[in-house]
Amino acid sequence: MPASATQTLRVAVLADSDTRWKWGSLTANRIAPPNSDISLDGYLLRGRATPTARQLKEVGVTADSLREVTAVEFLRAMERGPEDQYDILVLSLVGGGVQAMLHGLARTWHGRAERPVVVTGYVGVVYEKLADGLLLRHGADLVLANSRQDADRFREVYDGVGADSSAVTEVALPFLGGDTYTGRQDPYTVVFAVQPSVPDNRRDRAYLLDRAIRHARLHPHREVLLKLRSKPGEHTTHIEELPYQKLVQGKDLPANFRLVYGHMGEVLDRTDLLVTISSTAALESLHRRIPTVVLTDLGIREGLGNHHFVGSGCLASWEQLDAGYEPVPDAEWVARQGVMAGDGAGGGSYETAFDAARERIAKLLAAADMPALTPYYTPETAPGYLPGILARHHLGPDGTPLPGAPAADRAPGPVRQIVRRAARGAYRHGVQRVAPVIRRMGEL
Repeated sequence: MPASATQTLRVAVLADSDTRWKWGSLTANRIAPPNSDISLDGYLLRGRATPTARQLKEVGVTADSLREVTAVEFLRAMERGPEDQYDILVLSLVGGGVQAMLHGLARTWHGRAERPVVVTGYVGVVYEKLADGLLLRHGADLVLANSRQDADRFREVYDGVGADSSAVTEVALPFLGGDTYTGRQDPYTVVFAVQPSVPDNRRDRAYLLDRAIRHARLHPHREVLLKLRSKPGEHTTHIEELPYQKLVQGKDLPANFRLVYGHMGEVLDRTDLLVTISSTAALESLHRRIPTVVLTDLGIREGLGNHHFVGSGCLASWEQLDAGYEPVPDAEWVARQGVMAGDGAGGGSYETAFDAARERIAKLLAAADMPALTPYYTPETAPGYLPGILARHHLGPDGTPLPGAPAADRAPGPVRQIVRRAARGAYRHGVQRVAPVIRRMGEL
């Protein structure tokens, strides 16, 4: 094929939540080699966080096909012959899901010279379980790092345990973009981007809500928006036991305080100050040069994730914001995060941040033989850990589907669909209503 000719690559993305579908599908588009178009098939892993139609619409990414599957159903879908198999597979899952799929795919593709290039990575800021999450992702052809800082940390972990670190590839977050902030808007708009799991208790969440409301009262000429991730009953990457929508009920809200949903990029279009605890939204905001604050009200703690922003110049409290403080980000810190318009991975532009990944994938696609998938965790290296991870996805220690695993060729009938929806509803009710009550009783 001539170098200038356009080729179509078949790409599959397996995701287990709305945010991971967003990361995986956008990453698939970013890492396609030059002179190529992609045909994208989406697979949503069935579980507690399987996105709803509303969440998928809010993400704003379309696919040529999209269907819900179990892990075993997905593996059977990957048993395609060389003539119609995918070129690239993006595993956009929690670490245990990635590990299970790597072992399942290694068994599925055993002995094949041709197979898809397997890519995985992280949705955003990596502030906890660094070693655990990384080793669960080891074995993919590319493990994407969203910044220079992450790439260095990832290689250090792999090298430190004697695992091959050559798969670590520096990129940037795939959903950065939008217009650069040019100055105050009318009205001046403060956006508090909340998170489903941080903080994780009613007292702290109620405190943050009250401070945002107080800020609106103190600044009646400002608009204060509480940016929500999901509606009650929906799940995202993390479980939200205490939705702010419920905490706000019964409160006397000022006219300039509102709750909003929607695509984060569209909300940032009208933002003059982004406030959060540790959300990846902070990196989106910094990329667009929007003044950004990471709150210190509840301390700077690993459990909150705001420790990741030490040195950023963005740490501040609601008390300081009430008094008119505006942060100035540290340019060196920001550059190491792969954000800020004009500064991307490796010190280049954002447009070139994915070049290394594109080049690596192009070489793998051109190779005559693809190496077997070889995760660091095996029945020999982690005999007390790996079997449990695989069993959660109905796989045996060698990646083989366990007896009784769901059949790929049996579509759920109407009764099964009703039962499944009821089970999800019961699970969400247990998470959001029953579990918090039990915990409070245990504290008496």
